[in-house]
Amino acid sequence: MRLFRRRYSPLKVALAGAVFVLFLFILQKDVGSKDPGEEPWLRNIVQGKGQVLGLMLGAVRDLRDSMPRLQIGAPEPPPEPLPSARSCLPGAYTAAELRPLMERPPQDPASPGADGKAFKKDRWTPEETKEKERGYEKHCFNAFASDRISLQRALGPDSRPPECIDQKFKRCPPLPTTSVVIVFHNEAWSTLLRTVYSVLHSSPARLLREVILVDDASTDEYLKEELDRYVEQLQIVRVVRQRERKGLITARLLGASVASGEVLTFLDAHCECFHGWLEPLLSRIAEEPTAVVSPDIATIDLNTFEFSKPVQNGKQHSRGNFDWSLTFGWEVIPARERQRRKDETFPIKSPTFAGGLFAISRSYFEHIGSYDDQMEIWGGENVE
Repeated sequence: MRLFRRRYSPLKVALAGAVFVLFLFILQKDVGSKDPGEEPWLRNIVQGKGQVLGLMLGAVRDLRDSMPRLQIGAPEPPPEPLPSARSCLPGAYTAAELRPLMERPPQDPASPGADGKAFKKDRWTPEETKEKERGYEKHCFNAFASDRISLQRALGPDSRPPECIDQKFKRCPPLPTTSVVIVFHNEAWSTLLRTVYSVLHSSPARLLREVILVDDASTDEYLKEELDRYVEQLQIVRVVRQRERKGLITARLLGASVASGEVLTFLDAHCECFHGWLEPLLSRIAEEPTAVVSPDIATIDLNTFEFSKPVQNGKQHSRGNFDWSLTFGWEVIPARERQRRKDETFPIKSPTFAGGLFAISRSYFEHIGSYDDQMEIWGGENVE
């Protein structure tokens, strides 16, 4: 036998309570207006008028106290952002204050892939062709080309719009520090370390707290002790490992759990950072701690590793969206959003974004419950 129970919504309970309180008011008024001499049986009720009023007020208090328990268990509103403990000066950061952690070594303009240019090779030996094919099969990109491009290559002159290049960042509130979290599993050595060097060469030293490489149980030997020894020279880079493969989301949660920066910045293990990529992300979070910020994403050709540089004019922006099946996609920015932006430094409001690259306040990430730790693979975390 199934037991059927009625479910009363908070609105219905509130309406019933209001009707009950109104009834008590009418009863109290009616009783108080009667002459007890005319109605002897009312004498005791009139004497108990104070008891009726007390009953009425008690009902109001009970109704008020019960309302929070009737609401859905949504998280509490985020706490007000606390003023930073660090002292800050008026004005904007200087170029010297935003100097990167590491300076790039001198670049050979004739080297493969220099300044973000394409890797080119006209003649291939049978052995080289096989190596290239193995790289495609394992990594889905031309690892042969990547392995011959400098780990510390530059991406050429700053080609961003002038307002982006000239943008100044206020010292108050100060820009927060960040921990960059990079998850990998059997990643190519060259793409992984080029990502790391790219962060170190383009991120201000005062803002970059650490780079955390999270190994999702890689099986390639070069990503074990050899990688540990290599990153020791990079000071703020460290490797943490999952004992068994659990997927991107659990690996990111591991990285977040050991991070010490005020902001978590998640990056894929095969990307390169352009000039001034980090400061706008942190500036936006300093202004609005509940903002989740994704950078403008350029592309690197999977065959030639040519970097598609930002353009100064005529950029057609897109933003992330999703349909009723929660499938992620892209759309052109609506006209009202384009009109709201005064120049290229203004953020774009987006329902969602590509989940591989974004920054979020660590405290806010924890406040909203972080990721669902039951997600095993990538492909839905940005919508979730």
